[in-house]
Amino acid sequence: MNAEGKPSNEAGSPAGGPSADLDDLPRRFAQLREQVRQVIVGQHEIVEQLLIALFCQGHVLIVGVPGLAKTLLVRTLARSVDLPFNRIQFTPDMMPSDVLGTELVETDSQSGQRHLRYLPGPIFVNVLLADEINRTPPKTQAALLEAMAEHQVTIGGQTRHLPEPFVVVATQNPIEQEGTYPLPEAQLDRFMFSLWMDYPARAEERIIAAESDRIAHQAVRPVFGQADLLRCRELISQVPVSDHVIDHAVDLARATRPEDGTCPDTVRPYVSWGAGPRAAQHMLIGARCLCLLEGRPTPSAADVRRVAMPVLRHRLVLNYTATGENITTRDIVMRLLDAVDEPRYE
Repeated sequence: MNAEGKPSNEAGSPAGGPSADLDDLPRRFAQLREQVRQVIVGQHEIVEQLLIALFCQGHVLIVGVPGLAKTLLVRTLARSVDLPFNRIQFTPDMMPSDVLGTELVETDSQSGQRHLRYLPGPIFVNVLLADEINRTPPKTQAALLEAMAEHQVTIGGQTRHLPEPFVVVATQNPIEQEGTYPLPEAQLDRFMFSLWMDYPARAEERIIAAESDRIAHQAVRPVFGQADLLRCRELISQVPVSDHVIDHAVDLARATRPEDGTCPDTVRPYVSWGAGPRAAQHMLIGARCLCLLEGRPTPSAADVRRVAMPVLRHRLVLNYTATGENITTRDIVMRLLDAVDEPRYE
């Protein structure tokens, strides 16, 4: 920080990368969004929410049928912020070492002594796409848990730290469920957002079909650098939040729990387990990021409600009553937002 209380540029940006000046953050965020939209047609809400998660260094689970450009979206995002990107295609025969890396036994050509050399896995990257994460067994899924929670991996009794920022974007196919391994609730809770990609509108799909060659070769200009994103995360944590906004985030999270007295009658009969405390934390972090990127000094309760859907939808465990009545977690969150009013304040 400099004498005026503004972020200094001492850390700098990568060589040849974008400026590290964050004073004009809303304008630069708009430029970043436009860079991504040059390649990704439609899906505006998904793009914005994925960018918010990236600035918050939060992990994202994207659910959508094949062919919706989920991989292209994440690759384009990594290029637009000048971050290294790896993709792992998860399969039923994948082992943890395929993700984390492995130790190889080597023999010194001169002394003849053997020693271990660590060969890093694809997880050592800033943006990791875990494609079809539910296709790999729990043992391999669990290999990601320490990395997502602690930004480190432990192999052979030695802890190795991952590069910062480290963001996992996982994808799931909602159609094919045979031969899959649903993610446990503990790992789902590590994802900041759960985003559901739907089919594009007809006009958007026509552009995709007509301009596929142009989209495939569209250049993306980096707008943010690695140092910028790390400094943005620090700024987000420093954004002040009013008490009534904190209370609203906590009230929304607690209202998902059927045993809580504040749980609405339109929600209680359908939920077995509600969201934990991390849900309120992620709603507040997302709200802070929203106000910062839009040039406002502090978030409002409306910002909390804007991020409530992607934060809550994967944290609710519904019961057989909900299944029998074809009620989804999205329906429950919508009912929750209708029942829990935005706080009034003077």
